[in-house]
Amino acid sequence: VQLQASGGGLVPAGASLRLKCAVSGLRVSGLSMAWFRRPPGKEREFVARLGKSGGVANSPDSVNGRFTISRDNGENTVYLQMNGLKPEDTAVYYCVASSINGATVSQFERFGSWGQGTLVTVSS
Repeated sequence: VQLQASGGGLVPAGASLRLKCAVSGLRVSGLSMAWFRRPPGKEREFVARLGKSGGVANSPDSVNGRFTISRDNGENTVYLQMNGLKPEDTAVYYCVASSINGATVSQFERFGSWGQGTLVTVSS
């Protein structure tokens, strides 16, 4: 499976962005998908995940209610809608795929297929 993330950019605080992860090689409907991010100078962190049969979990708490992961099976694409962006959301965002149904964060990190990342910069 290959993943191509896009949609990042420089935006002011409070703005919205929608990141796109185009999936090729496998049908996204048969995959668990997730978004992670790596803020500058910090460790990578989990943002959201979506199981094959649905089920969404967002983390860290700072993105709950602002970020939403979704899947478009027809477009074979996964999205991360980000609203109310804050400077602390500045990071490289990665989409990850796993064939494990209901993959955990650890399973995504250890066994997932990773895209190349897209940079989101939020100015204050």
